[in-house]
This record gives sequence, structure tokens and C-alpha cells, in this order.
Amino acid sequence: MISSSSISTGFSIGVVMLALGMSCTYAIQEKRRVAVVKTRHFRQHGGQLLFEEMKKSNKQGMSFTLFTKQELQEATGNFDERHVLGKGGNGTVYRGTLQDGTAVAIKRCRIAGEDERQQREFGMETLILSQINHKNIVKLYGCCLEVEVPMLVYQFIPNGTLYQLIHGGAAVVPFAVRLRIAHETAEALAYLHSMASPPIIHGDVKSPNILLDENYGAKVSDFGASSLAPAPTDEAHLVTFVQGTCGYLDPEYMQTCRLTEKSDVYSFGVVLLELLTSRKALNLAAPDDEKSVVASFLTAARDGRLDGLLDARIKSEVRAETLEQVAKLAKLCLEMSGERRPSMREVAEELDGIRKASSQNPCLLGEGEEALSGYSVVDMCDW
Repeated sequence: MISSSSISTGFSIGVVMLALGMSCTYAIQEKRRVAVVKTRHFRQHGGQLLFEEMKKSNKQGMSFTLFTKQELQEATGNFDERHVLGKGGNGTVYRGTLQDGTAVAIKRCRIAGEDERQQREFGMETLILSQINHKNIVKLYGCCLEVEVPMLVYQFIPNGTLYQLIHGGAAVVPFAVRLRIAHETAEALAYLHSMASPPIIHGDVKSPNILLDENYGAKVSDFGASSLAPAPTDEAHLVTFVQGTCGYLDPEYMQTCRLTEKSDVYSFGVVLLELLTSRKALNLAAPDDEKSVVASFLTAARDGRLDGLLDARIKSEVRAETLEQVAKLAKLCLEMSGERRPSMREVAEELDGIRKASSQNPCLLGEGEEALSGYSVVDMCDW
């Protein structure tokens, strides 16, 4: 005769086994669901095409990594808010450390618009951007496509942004440093326009997108950080699909909705004004006639009052002739018509000539960098 306790025990075991079975079934189904979602996102962002191109690139010695979501979660402490370097319209940037100890900046970027073609080509275009190799351009290590919002993994640059250096620090930035940063930035943009294959238009040149390394060397960033879109069929260019930033936007681009290399030239001209005047590109708190540094500069140049607009702290260390040369170059970059603006290669060559002429006069420029020793901006909150 079977005792009631045996029945009870058997029933309990049955319940436990059923529960375990249901749990295992749920776990398997959940694992499959997650895998399906990851695969869908991966394909949605062009992962399959990217994977095929990576196999070709690896044979040519090019390095690019497809990171998993788990790897980037571990690198950032599950995207801990304490790791946030900055937030902006194009996404959020986290500082992270990969398993091999490499410090990286991980950007959870948004795709501009809902265009399916644009989303599919995201991965492929990211691979193209990762192959850019220039000392003044932030290196893109790879991306993560198995998530709804794709993530980009960049080289980490420790000394913040040019914007922070000019507008946020107590230290006076010597003109020698300003001129060198301008020249290095121009060289980077000239490379993107004329040496990269295919050529690349940045589309959002501004001081917050110029990072500074441990030696205050310029590193252009955020090209292609948002989604990319092919250029018009009559131009063999890769164009970053971004709206740009008020204060830096090329007026011709705003009128025609066509982004060209000369749009970058205009935006660079605004950066030159920041370096010359230490004023922000757009200051909404200023009086109406001083809100835009471009408008103030053009008015001052027209009325012969340019000297009053320049940063008084650097005028004592630079000959007026040198400042006039840089101001003249900025004015050319800011021409309303793109056709009348110089190319970035011409801008870089002009700045190189100004630097060389300045360095030949020991009374003209000091060492410059020494004045910044001990000054550090380690957060990249304007990324």
C-alpha cells in the first residue's frame, strides 16, 4: 500500500520537475528571442554586408572589430552613468576599458532619420571610416550592430576638446598653440577631402569636435558618428548625414541642402574666429549684434575695427601682420559662395606658411605649449 507521504513526495517532485522544465523552456525561448532580435538588428544595420567586406579587408591587413553588446557593457560597467563623457544630439559617449586594457570612447549614436537604405549601409560606411589613418583624426576601432541603437568604438583622447580649452579654462592659450591646432585640423580635413578613398565630407566641423591629445595635438572627431548617406550621384563622395550645428553651418548648404567640401571650409573658418577672438560661435546671452561671432567679425572687418575683436591676451605675443594673415584666411573661408572659398588643402598650406614664417622670428611666438603644462581637461563632455 502506497502511503500518503509517498504520494505527497512524488507530487512535490513532479511539481519541481514541471517547474524546472517550464523554466528551461522559457530560458531556451528567451535565448532564441534575444538571438533573433540581435540578428535582426545586425542585418538592419548592414552587418552582413559589413562582415563580407571585413573578410576582404582582413586579407589586406586592415583591422576592424565587430564588438558584442556584452563586451561593451563590461567595458563601461553596464553603461554606468559615472562613465558618461558627454551627451548630445547625436548620442551619448561613455569612457570604457576593453579586456586588453585599451581605453576607448564608446558612442551610442542615433541614426538620423528612418531611411532603411541608410540604416542598412551604416555598417559598411563605418568600415570605410575605420580605414582612415591620419595622425590628426580620431581612430575608429569598430562598432556594435546587434543592438537597436548602433554603437561606435573610438580611440580615447584624454585632454578634452578645443571648445573647452578656449572657452572653459582659466589658462590663457598661447597663440603658438592656437595656430598649431588650426594647422593640424586643416591638415586632417584636407586629408578627408582629397586623400581618403572615397573622399569624405565631415559635415559638422566645430571646436567641440576637435579633441586634444596629451600633447594638445588636434584630433578631428565625430565624422560619421551619426548615420552616413551616399552623396548625390554626380559626386563620388561619402557625406555624413548630419544637420550640423548652429553658428557653424554653411549658409549655402542651408539654402541648397547640398553638403560639399566647401561646407567644411566655412565651418573651419568659424573655428579660426574662435581661435582669434576666444568668442563662442554663437552666444545667445550676448547682445543681438554680438550673438554671432561671424557677423561680428565681418562687421568689424568692414568697418576697420578688427583689432578690437581679437583676443587682447594674445595680441602682445604676435605681430599684427600675423594676426591679419590668419584673419584674412578666415574671411576667405567665410565667403557666402562656396566657389569663392579656398579648398582645405589650400587653407592647410597657408597656415603652414604662416607657422613657418612666425617660427623664424624668436620674438614673435614663445614656446606656447609650456604655458599649458599642468592644465588638463579630462572630460569630453562636448562630444
